[in-house]
Amino acid sequence: MSPTHVHMRLTGNIGFTITRQSHFMYVLGLIGLLMTLIGCQKTPEPTAQDTEPSARELVDLRSRVLSYTEEFSPDGPYAPPDEKQRARLARGVGLLLEGDARQAERQLGPLGLGVTRLTDTESGRRYDEIAATGPGESARWGRLYVNADSRLRWNAQVPHPVSDQNTERLGVRLLEGTPGGALVLAGAHRRAGRDDSADVAHREDSAFHSIVVELQKRGVPGVQLHGFAESTTDDYDAVLSTGAAQSAPGEVSALADRMESDGLRVCRGWSARCPLEGTTNVQGRTAKRQHATFVHLELAPDARGDGRDADEAAGAVAGLLADWARE
Repeated sequence: MSPTHVHMRLTGNIGFTITRQSHFMYVLGLIGLLMTLIGCQKTPEPTAQDTEPSARELVDLRSRVLSYTEEFSPDGPYAPPDEKQRARLARGVGLLLEGDARQAERQLGPLGLGVTRLTDTESGRRYDEIAATGPGESARWGRLYVNADSRLRWNAQVPHPVSDQNTERLGVRLLEGTPGGALVLAGAHRRAGRDDSADVAHREDSAFHSIVVELQKRGVPGVQLHGFAESTTDDYDAVLSTGAAQSAPGEVSALADRMESDGLRVCRGWSARCPLEGTTNVQGRTAKRQHATFVHLELAPDARGDGRDADEAAGAVAGLLADWARE
C-alpha cells in the first residue's frame, strides 16, 4: 500500500471520531442548559408555615363563642350572602379543610372574613376559626371552628343558637371534649331578618348551609343540635332522627341505646313516628344526596342546660363523636 493511501485512511478515521464526540458534547450541553432553566423556574414546595393562618390568638374558646352568640336577638338584622358570595365562601372553606389556610384567607378576605389560628387557654388545643374581621353583613353569617391538631372526623352543627337555648353551649362542649371535630355555628337568631331568612336549617341560601355542604362533600359525618319547648311534647327527652333518610347507621342506633341506658326517654325517628323528625331540614336532604351521615337531634330543655339530664345527653353524643373519630 502506498503512503498516499495510508495518509488518506488515517485522515478519514480521525475526522469521523471528532465529529461524533462533538455531537455528543453538544447534546450534553443542551441537556445541562435545559435542566438549569427548569431548576430556576421550579416553584419550591410550600412549608407548613406557608399554609397556616397568618393571624394567631390565645383565647378562652368557650368565652369567644358564647360572647359572639349572646348578642343575638329576634329583632336583629340579618341578610344572607348572595350566590357569588356563597360560592366564594365555599371555595374558602374547602381550602381550609384541605389544609391551605393562607389560600383560604385570600379567598375569604373580599367577603370580610378571615382565618385565625386560636389556641385555647384551658386545654392548649388549637382551632382554626373562620369569622368576620369586622362589623357588617358577614358578621351575621356565622362561624366555623376546626380542630387544627388532628384529622377532621366529625362536625357538630348549631343552626339556632340562643333561639334553641343552650345548643350553642352544647356545641362548644362537644368541640372541646372530643378531638377531630368542627363546629358550624349560625350567626343570627332564628327569627332575625325578614321572612325567616335566618332559619338556616330550612334555607339553602345561607353561609351555614354552604359550610355544611363542604363538610358533607368530604364525607365528614355531622350531628345537628336542636331544642324543643316543653309544650311540644312531654313524652320524650330526646328525638333522634336522620333527617330525610329513613334508616339509621349502627352508631346512631347505639347513641339512642346509650341515651336510654342513661335514663333519657328517646324517640327514634327511623322506627317510630316522632315529633320534630327533621324531614324538611335542608342539610339533612343534602346529606342524603351526598351519601353523608347526618344526625338530627332534638333535646328537651333539661337535656341541654345544666343538671344530670344535660350531662347524660352531652356524654352520649360525645360517645357518638368518639366512635366517628375512631373510624
